[in-house]
Amino acid sequence: MTATDELLRRNSEHEEKWDGQVPGAPELRTAVVTCMDCRIDPVRTLGLRSGEVHVLRNAGGIVTDDVLRSLSVSQRKLGTTEVMLMHHTRCGMGTFAEADFKQELEDETGQRPSWSVETFTDTERDLRQSVRRVLNSPFLTETTSVRAFVHDIDTDELREVDTAS
Repeated sequence: MTATDELLRRNSEHEEKWDGQVPGAPELRTAVVTCMDCRIDPVRTLGLRSGEVHVLRNAGGIVTDDVLRSLSVSQRKLGTTEVMLMHHTRCGMGTFAEADFKQELEDETGQRPSWSVETFTDTERDLRQSVRRVLNSPFLTETTSVRAFVHDIDTDELREVDTAS
């Protein structure tokens, strides 16, 4: 049995209890951008219930063009107004260099990726950059709040980052 088969088995058990009563737009009008790291469980960490927020995840929780695309849809079509950015301690994106990774990919495939990997070594600085990207996007006109946090994966605590500096 593959891992996907196991997940499908779990889904079939869950289907029996599912009532389908979840709103289409997030109740808290908030989008959370965080890392794809499997140690992060935004539902547990933020005490979320189904239908409360949009959760966007990628390597590092970076505000990329694709995140801006998703945030634009989230705001303009589904009514979100707040953005919560959540990086975390001991992130793998700080363990390698972008140039080296791109070279590895090129050496193996013969093609250099056109996209930016966006590794970082300073979590707070990267969060500040992500905040600026959200605030400066001409497509995110409904943003009322952008706040940034570092999630401690050892304690599950959130520490807010001063993004004014």
